[in-house]
Amino acid sequence: MRIVCLTHVPFEGPAAIAEWAVSRGHDLEVAPLYLADRRHPAEPDFVIVMGGPMSIHDEADHIWLAQEKAYLRSVATDDHTLVLGVCLGAQLLADALGAAVTSAESPEIGWYPVDLTEEGRALGVFQSLPGSFPALHWHGDRFAIPPGAVHAARSEACETQAFVYDGGRVVGLQFHLEATRESWSVLCEHGEGELAAGGPWISSAAGMLGETALFEDDRELLFGLLDTMASRSIGYRGD
Repeated sequence: MRIVCLTHVPFEGPAAIAEWAVSRGHDLEVAPLYLADRRHPAEPDFVIVMGGPMSIHDEADHIWLAQEKAYLRSVATDDHTLVLGVCLGAQLLADALGAAVTSAESPEIGWYPVDLTEEGRALGVFQSLPGSFPALHWHGDRFAIPPGAVHAARSEACETQAFVYDGGRVVGLQFHLEATRESWSVLCEHGEGELAAGGPWISSAAGMLGETALFEDDRELLFGLLDTMASRSIGYRGD
């Protein structure tokens, strides 16, 4: 399967998603949209959209955002491409599908429980996820649920943590199952200012990085979710 991973900054890449792709024998291409020669690869089987510190509304500062939104609108509605959005990526997908993205009441940064909704527990695409699990968060914005999508998960700090569209072909996650201790350490270095600002839902870098076992637990959840999504590609692309 051909997977394209869209990235928005050099310090927030696919992390454990790359480990999964290698272990399953898939072809993973990372497309850094922030570079001058940025491009959106054609004909992928699976598009994965990563996070970043910018807002989806920052088109004046990041001119590639408008092009990315148009690209995501096309793949999210084409009836065959698998699409997964993580954090900013999920917000961009929500916007592409017609939902609002607004500032959250408070930034959410740290390990906090994610609870599947009743509808989320019934979704086949989430069959490998428990009803509640700890996950890493780092966001100051939040998405509304797109029209026609299922509100699949929530947390105490953010009501909309996941949505699923078109039967599981398109999934948006506000949280980070893909994080490794190494990738999150780099993110903490670049986000020192946000961590120092403090807030009711902002943890310390040491507190987040110290939860070694949780990184491993979420890696298994990620692999299960990606395996489930990838298995659906047979029905969409005939591969």
